Amino acid sequence: EGEKVVLAFTSNLISSGLREVFAEMAKAKLVDAVITTAGGVEEDFIKCLGPTVLGDFALDGAGLRSKGLNRIANLLVPNDNYCKFEDWITPILNAMRTEQDTTPTSWTPSLMIDRFGKEINDPTSFYYQCHASSIPVFCPSLTDGSIGDMLFFHAFKQPGLILDTAGDLHHLAAHLSPAKKLNIICLGGGLPKYHSLLASRLAKVPVSRLVLVNTGMQFDGSETGMTEGDDRKDGKIPSDAKVVRLHSEATLVFPIIMHRALSALN
Repeated sequence: EGEKVVLAFTSNLISSGLREVFAEMAKAKLVDAVITTAGGVEEDFIKCLGPTVLGDFALDGAGLRSKGLNRIANLLVPNDNYCKFEDWITPILNAMRTEQDTTPTSWTPSLMIDRFGKEINDPTSFYYQCHASSIPVFCPSLTDGSIGDMLFFHAFKQPGLILDTAGDLHHLAAHLSPAKKLNIICLGGGLPKYHSLLASRLAKVPVSRLVLVNTGMQFDGSETGMTEGDDRKDGKIPSDAKVVRLHSEATLVFPIIMHRALSALN
């Protein structure tokens, strides 16, 4: 009662990890907001448009390129899948450009992702399930990937489509501010971790519980490797917040965590 849950994760967990788990969580409305990076958005849609096949971590990169294959961890994605993605997204961007001029629409990353989730119309898609469950997805780095390429090329054909990244800071704060406490599940680090803790400060809603799963090391000086003490020192986490950090591989432990949590709820 009066609490909201934010799911934050790095893009690799959609590309080669937990996409199906996240989709079921969204379908069941177990989270109230999502924060991720660009690859974690586009790879979900690409998986709807063409097959991703099992390969190996050690496959030769130059050899794969000569065959028109891309490797994501131990998965292989044909170049054709990205061509299909361009064919799918371009008419949507065209329509969004028209709506920008004919309706009072200001496209932020979260609104753009929601539109993509609606248009893909595929229940296997995490972002379709987010759209169906009215769960906003925030991605301040949405242009840092294939979607950014598509927006760049689209600007030559139909100039003027505006992506208001700053506007999503207001949307994020407004979405979370009615809550009294914030609970964060953060898988990975970097942008998703920083932005989920920033969300607490923007909305002026204190973090009550934080579950952090990553393999970051403190010595590299990154956001990912910061200790709980570092985060409390910097004021990112209140002194009374409950924090659990697992130094582990998220695709291994998170399904176990969710199974245990759902079993307890049932």
